[in-house]
Amino acid sequence: MQNLLKFIQRYSNFLVFIILEVFAVLLIVQNTAYPKSTVLSTCNSYVAWHYELENTIVSYFRLKEDNEQLQQENTMLRNQLVLYANERERLKEQVTYRYANQQHHFIPAKIIQMNIGGMKNYMTINKGERDGIAEGMGVLGPRGVVGVVSTVGHQFSIIIPITTTSGFCVSCRMQKNSKIGTLKWDGRDESHAILSDIESHVDVQQGDIILTSGLSETFPGDIPVGVVESAEVKDGDAAWTIRVKLYTEFNKLSYVQVIDNDIASKELEQLRSEMD
Repeated sequence: MQNLLKFIQRYSNFLVFIILEVFAVLLIVQNTAYPKSTVLSTCNSYVAWHYELENTIVSYFRLKEDNEQLQQENTMLRNQLVLYANERERLKEQVTYRYANQQHHFIPAKIIQMNIGGMKNYMTINKGERDGIAEGMGVLGPRGVVGVVSTVGHQFSIIIPITTTSGFCVSCRMQKNSKIGTLKWDGRDESHAILSDIESHVDVQQGDIILTSGLSETFPGDIPVGVVESAEVKDGDAAWTIRVKLYTEFNKLSYVQVIDNDIASKELEQLRSEMD
C-alpha cells in the first residue's frame, strides 16, 4: 500500500495530465460529430473482431461435437435411403397386372444375370417354382415381349428371349389388318427378328406395328412386339420376309413380368376334354 502511495505521489503530475487528456478527448468525442462517428466505428470494429475471435475459438473447441452430430445425421440419411430403396423393391414385388377380359396374372421379377450378344442367349431371374413360375410361361418387359421361361428352379428361373436360335417363335399379327404371321430370330442382331407367313398380296409398309396374336397360351393378344423396318418378297416365295425392329431393348432390361396363364390353361384343358 505504501508503495502504491509513493508511486502516485511520484507520478502525480503525469497521472493528472493523463486524466485531463482523457477527459478532453471524451468532451471532443461527445460534442463533435466526426470524431464521435470515428470512435464509434472503431469501437464497433473492435467489438466485431472480438466476437469473431470468440466465435472462432468456441467453434474450434466444438468441432468434435459438430462432427459427431454430422456423423449421426449421415447415418440417419443412409438408413432412410436404404428404407426408401427397400420400399421401392417391395412395391415392385407387389405390383401385378391384368389385361382386360383375359385370365392372365403377371408375376414381377428381376433379372440377375444376362447372356446377350451370342447365338444362344438367356437370362436368369430371381423368381422360381416357389413364386409360381413354371416352364413355358411368357415373359414381358416394359416395352413388350421378351421371351419364354425354359428352366425353373426353386428360387430362380432361366428365360430364353426372342433373340435365340433355339427354335423359339411367337405368333404375331399386324395391327392394321390383323394378318397373322410367325416371328422368329434370324441370328443377325438382338434388336431385330423376322416375321414370316404374311401373304405377298397383303399391304405391308415400313412403320407398321406388330402385336402378339393371342393364338397361343404363352402370350395374351395385343402385346407390343415391334415395328416393320423393311419387307421384301424373295423370288419364288408367296409370302413377305418382314424385318421387324423389336421394341424390347434387351441390353437395358432390369425387370420383367412373367405371365402366369394357369387359369387360361386350365380352362382350355377343360374345354378340350369336353370336346374329346
